Amino acid sequence: NPLLNHPILYINPNSSILIPSPPLSSISNTITHTQTPKMPFKRYVEIGRVALVNYGKDYGKLVVIVDVVDHNRALVDAPDMVRGQMNFKRLTLTDITIDIPRVPKKKTLIEAMEKADVKNKWESSSWGRKLIVQKRRASLNDFDRFKLMLAKIKRSGVIKQELAKLKKENAS
Repeated sequence: NPLLNHPILYINPNSSILIPSPPLSSISNTITHTQTPKMPFKRYVEIGRVALVNYGKDYGKLVVIVDVVDHNRALVDAPDMVRGQMNFKRLTLTDITIDIPRVPKKKTLIEAMEKADVKNKWESSSWGRKLIVQKRRASLNDFDRFKLMLAKIKRSGVIKQELAKLKKENAS
């Protein structure tokens, strides 16, 4: 049968329907494509990973994973808290890791955190700065918010004046 060897049509022997086959060039491109995929996720649960507690009594604290208990919980520790188990749902992993052995002593953990400069790395990260600003805004009272509003109005006026000067200079 001449249709069986046709380069454009693929014939399913069990069916009477003719199905167009893809061109061989596209098949060879997909087979020889060897570009390595980019890994989008880089925050893995590991010993020494710094995490942020996202709810509960320790909300907002930075903790370090010192051991993995099971697929739901980790043993976490921080300089200002007692070591304990915490569910992964309560933790948000950060990009910061420190080099520590499994279940280190408190003194070793504190030294490793100071050596890795965890506090400064966190405070200089955009995520950490954003949380600091949120805390500061939440602690403002009504009068502080009023003063902030006046400062914004004043700043806006100064910017408008300078912009008007520049426009006037460019126009003439």
